[in-house]
Amino acid sequence: MERIGTLERNTKETQIKLSLQLDGTGKSDVSTGIGFFDHMLEGFSKHGFFDLSVQAKGDLHVDGHHTVEDVGIVLGQAIRQAVGDKAGMKRFGYFILPMDDALALCAVDLGGRAYFSFDGEFQTERVGDFETHLVTEFFYALASNAQMNLHIRLLAGQNDHHKIEAIFKAFGKALDQAVSMDERISGVLSTKGSL
Repeated sequence: MERIGTLERNTKETQIKLSLQLDGTGKSDVSTGIGFFDHMLEGFSKHGFFDLSVQAKGDLHVDGHHTVEDVGIVLGQAIRQAVGDKAGMKRFGYFILPMDDALALCAVDLGGRAYFSFDGEFQTERVGDFETHLVTEFFYALASNAQMNLHIRLLAGQNDHHKIEAIFKAFGKALDQAVSMDERISGVLSTKGSL
């Protein structure tokens, strides 16, 4: 059975169509109007082996906030939809990813409770056309809507491009681990018997 999440969200601020296939090959078709953000979503897709399509139009004449946050909302909902009942799924995933000077840690629990923790700093206001403070806005929206625990730590780094890219790739690797299936797991991986 294919594990796919497909959603559409339309507001006065953004119009988003998104499709995510968990058991993919890393193909992506991403257009948000924010070049650096597209690059980050493509990295997430490639390194997590997720097939991802994102077509987003937002009020970029205001700024990038609504577009980035709303893509996080929809991607989180797509993850929640795609994992289904979570039977046989590993649930937890973590990865420490180096990218030149940057080192990012990401840990995920798809246990059904939303929590987001971020520890890191950026030196610049922007990377390309992307405001660096939107990293936390994106992942907060995603974690809330996916109903996941998500912890991100920047362990090292000077270059903000490298730091943000390491975060997105580490998230892709950690999520890939969390959604992978394990034949040893009967039902859901919980002592309570449900998630």
